[in-house]
Amino acid sequence: MSDIIGVDVGGANLKIVDGDSVVIHYCPMWQDSPLTEILRPYSHKKAAVVMSGELADGFKNKEEGIRFIVDSVKAGIPDSVFYGMDGCFHEDPTALLAAANWLASADFLQEDYPDAVFVDMGSTTTDIIPLNSFDSLKGLTDLDRLRKGYMVYTGTLRTTVPAVLRSAIVNGFETLVSSEYFAQSADVHLVLGNISEDDYSTPTADGTGTSYGECLQRLSRVVCSDLSEIGEKGALSIAQAFYDEQKYQIKRQVERVMEETGASSVVAAGIGSHIISEIFNCRDLSKEMGVYSDAMPAYAVREVAERKERC
Repeated sequence: MSDIIGVDVGGANLKIVDGDSVVIHYCPMWQDSPLTEILRPYSHKKAAVVMSGELADGFKNKEEGIRFIVDSVKAGIPDSVFYGMDGCFHEDPTALLAAANWLASADFLQEDYPDAVFVDMGSTTTDIIPLNSFDSLKGLTDLDRLRKGYMVYTGTLRTTVPAVLRSAIVNGFETLVSSEYFAQSADVHLVLGNISEDDYSTPTADGTGTSYGECLQRLSRVVCSDLSEIGEKGALSIAQAFYDEQKYQIKRQVERVMEETGASSVVAAGIGSHIISEIFNCRDLSKEMGVYSDAMPAYAVREVAERKERC
């Protein structure tokens, strides 16, 4: 068992892999983040860390975000190193640390799946990573990845419905959707049975609960309505339209990346791995790795740290 813990500091969630356990904390970087307090119980351990939370708009720029995360992590766990976009570990803040979480996953998986595209569907984004091109991935920023189609900004929990959907057939009528933040992808996936209430770990749009009925009511608001007006069937049609479009957007980019890189297969991980495996009938790492799949960068950076020297 590893003596190192893996830590992934995202914009909304903090994921910790310690021994055989995975702990996920809702820890938004755009608010007063209790990052140090959450990590302090691990102060006696060593930590390998990746981040993407530096992009949160609570920071004036990425440099400030990186410095805050490094300082906060080290205040909680003094013996921490940080994986960078050069594929090396660093002890101090550097621009190389920005959004290196996905590269750590690729670093870990490239030997076992050298001809695959790794698709990690998380709460907020979907990473599309060609593992047969690892050296060419080093140094890529999130801007680069958006341009190349290596990241689709849609996820299992936090994607607002109008970010994906423009209209839906609701009770027989094509209906435009509101651009307000009335519902999110977690509402969609819960009512369709893709996630459970326990999986619904992000705050709801209206501050109420995460029951089936409450999710349907939020979805009804997307077309400026109520559940009593359009009914369960109408709300479910909005959810299904969102799901179909979300799958299409991801599928289109994965197929494009496979064609461009010559990759021959897909492997899936993340809280939405079962969605990816449904699209591509591919290997779902959650079936092999269990809970580690939901926190792949945290698990991966720990494993990579075991075999790499600091740069």
